[in-house]
This record gives sequence, structure tokens and C-alpha cells, in this order.
Amino acid sequence: MNVWLIAAGALLIGLIPCGIVIVRRPVLEALIALELASVLNTLVLLLLAEGFHRGPFFDLALVLALLSLAGGLVFARLLERWI
Repeated sequence: MNVWLIAAGALLIGLIPCGIVIVRRPVLEALIALELASVLNTLVLLLLAEGFHRGPFFDLALVLALLSLAGGLVFARLLERWI
């Protein structure tokens, strides 16, 4: 186990508070927590790619970053009547 995998595990622990906020808070705060969780997931994939020396994980992290931004905008558009 190297330092990249330890850092990925530490960031994965940071997803727990995001999940609690998504489940228990109002819509706007849940949307913000969902965006933060997508950023953390992207960083975890980058750290795993470096830790395992796998190139395709870098591509997956890039796709996740682009799609999570677009998905957040779609959620904000669909939920604007409740925000």
C-alpha cells in the first residue's frame, strides 16, 4: 500500500458527511453536497489511478468531472421550483 491509496481512502471517508447531508437536509444543501461528493469521487479516481499505475482511471476521472458538472446543472434546472 502506498501513499496514493492511503490518500484515496481518506477522501472516501469524506463522502460519509456528504451522504448524511444529502439524505437529511433541504434540497439546496443536498445539491451542494452532491456536487462536493462528485468532486471527491473525481479526486479519489485520480489518486487510485496514480496508486495502481493504471492509465484508464485518469480518463474515467476526466469523464466523471465533466458529467458531474453537467449533471449538477441539470439537477439545479429541474429543482429550481423548490429552491
